[in-house]
Amino acid sequence: MMNSKTLRLRVMHGDTIAFGPGKVDLLLGIERSGSISAAARDMDMSYRRAWILVQEMNSSFAQPLVETATGGARGGGARITELAHTVIERYRRMQINAEKAVADDMAFLQSLIVVTSN
Repeated sequence: MMNSKTLRLRVMHGDTIAFGPGKVDLLLGIERSGSISAAARDMDMSYRRAWILVQEMNSSFAQPLVETATGGARGGGARITELAHTVIERYRRMQINAEKAVADDMAFLQSLIVVTSN
């Protein structure tokens, strides 16, 4: 089967990417760290960019995928919701099914691509 970088699914909401591989990575980073800023740092992304991606996801779905808590003595934090877990699981299933569906055609097209040495 092809590697996952060969085919990248994106779920659109108008002109906005509601969900895709980068947003999966961001959600998983938030889940690990409990923080949007820590997840952004781990991805070499600015906090502003991560916050915009979270806002895009939250405004695209019927319910938020990320919930945030404002600061205090221990600072704020963030967590992904149950809906986010469901969306990640369904997205991964879609990715696998799409790769299977196009595997023969993708292999053919890849056989025509010029191999370069970097």
